[in-house]
Amino acid sequence: MKIGNLDLGDRPLLLAPMEDVTDLSFRVLCREQGADMVYTEFIPSDGLIRDASKAIAKMRTLEAEAPVGIQIYGHIPESMVEAARMADRAAEIAGGHGADVIDINFGCPVTKIAGRGAGSGMMREPDKMVAITRAVVDAVKKPVTVKTRLGWDDNSRIIVDLAERLQDSGIQALTIHGRTRCQMYRGEADWSLIGEVKNNPRMHIPIIGNGDICDGPGAAAAFERYGVDAIMVGRASFGHPWIFREIKHYLSSGEPMPDLGVVEKVALAKRHLALSLELKGEPRGIFEMRRHLSCYFKGLPDFKEIRMKMVTTLDSAELYRILDYICERYA
Repeated sequence: MKIGNLDLGDRPLLLAPMEDVTDLSFRVLCREQGADMVYTEFIPSDGLIRDASKAIAKMRTLEAEAPVGIQIYGHIPESMVEAARMADRAAEIAGGHGADVIDINFGCPVTKIAGRGAGSGMMREPDKMVAITRAVVDAVKKPVTVKTRLGWDDNSRIIVDLAERLQDSGIQALTIHGRTRCQMYRGEADWSLIGEVKNNPRMHIPIIGNGDICDGPGAAAAFERYGVDAIMVGRASFGHPWIFREIKHYLSSGEPMPDLGVVEKVALAKRHLALSLELKGEPRGIFEMRRHLSCYFKGLPDFKEIRMKMVTTLDSAELYRILDYICERYA
């Protein structure tokens, strides 16, 4: 699959952009564990154009995670265009590798974003969505992609027609999450319309499917049944960066990858922690690891007390001692 001149190979797996999840350390780890492309957390266009330090910092990427997409969101056309231009120059502005792709977030369903017309709130204004997309494409040199949903609600599942319009605006790939905005993350993702977009003879750009992919059999079925060019993995990656290895193993062999042992999980957790501390320092690097650490060791018996200690300490030495203890007790 190609996005512009970027070749991601056959049946690539992508890490979805997720706020407070896909920070730099996690993206690097997921690339090491088999993700073919990763995306930044979504970055507010108004924050970028105000030179807000937090928004600028989110644009920083590293060679170790490339190829990487920088994702922006907003509802004001002029702000989106200027933010896209800044993302196009991310290496100069924020340092590091920069962007290989600029992705527009028309999919986030949370009220504070969608409620003001950004993210999936744009599904209620498809003409404006297309106009913003065309303006961004015209403003930057990097390939532009879009991530969106099926529609606003079950009465406006407009993605099949909208996909054609977004393609005609100049984007070079489209990611579709198989839910409406009003579904949020409830119920099962509906891939049937994703497949309809992919099988539309007018569509020629890559179609990336997203929603409820959590293992190899699910990914294989999505590729085979709906014909998508790539799969994007989101919530199933929390504290589980090796999911990309698992899926690739299944796609190549038809067999599940043997479960990771505690020793290897502890080693990955330590690698993740070291990256987070290196990039963010202490205690922030620990605080932002908590979402993942609470998931790394799911299923271990009598683990509640250990988990509480692990996700409450802000001392790196103590956290490393806890990880060593997990290894000793459960290995």
